[in-house]
Amino acid sequence: MSSKVYQYAFRNLGEAFKRFFKGLGKYPKFKKKSRSDSFTIDNSGKPIELDGWCHKLPFIGVVKTYEPIEATTKKITISRQAGDWYLSCSYEFNGITTAKKTDVIGVDLGVKTLATLSDGKVFDSVSSYQRFEAKLSRYQYRNRNKIIGSANYKRHS
Repeated sequence: MSSKVYQYAFRNLGEAFKRFFKGLGKYPKFKKKSRSDSFTIDNSGKPIELDGWCHKLPFIGVVKTYEPIEATTKKITISRQAGDWYLSCSYEFNGITTAKKTDVIGVDLGVKTLATLSDGKVFDSVSSYQRFEAKLSRYQYRNRNKIIGSANYKRHS
């Protein structure tokens, strides 16, 4: 295992203590290994990218991604949730610079409509909140009799 994994873990712990001593958070809790399986690695001077769809991670091997990333990855956090592994990448991207516009427009955020612009354009609210609320209700119903922390609970959460 790379020494960077331990360095990032201690860096995160140091940040947690800084937030605690500034009064921005509570005292950091010890989290056992099976609670949150995640670790962070970086390129250690070597580029991680193999091509758009596949990445060669140090000490792990080749990993396929869901969508291609056309930039060189700098830091990757690998985490496990409900039995599946996920990659969270931070990469360097040289964005396209655009000319600044001088036009000004006012936006009114509302309850019935998502936004109303000063030129009269109206954006309807998104119904994704109700959809996700129904999904959450299904998951809570499914886990109602399961013991927290058991393998069956982790599989369905």
